[in-house]
Amino acid sequence: MASKILIADDEQNIVISLEFLMKREGYEVVIANDGEEAIDKIRSEMPDLVLLDVMMPKKSGFEVCQEIKSDPALQSVRILMLTAKGRDTEVAKGLALGADAYMTKPFATKELVARVQSMLEQG
Repeated sequence: MASKILIADDEQNIVISLEFLMKREGYEVVIANDGEEAIDKIRSEMPDLVLLDVMMPKKSGFEVCQEIKSDPALQSVRILMLTAKGRDTEVAKGLALGADAYMTKPFATKELVARVQSMLEQG
């Protein structure tokens, strides 16, 4: 069965390219355009992995991460945070809140795919 990936980002061009990339790799894809929608979709869809942008409307990626990781029912959901380049404090904060990994934007698509695959294999 295909792994399910939630893409949570408010930048449509990023969502479109990530969705294309993940579907091409054979994953099922769910989209959320802000932090609140991300939490709702994580609860309803139970994705295996979330590609989570830090900067989003309504709730930040940090708030989403904290809420998901503090809910025992959602602990198995892996979170890969996407952060703007050079924001080391964001990276540290994300990992402290329970993110499983992070990547800085802009990222190489091959690198992202490899990271997603390795995170899902750890399951």
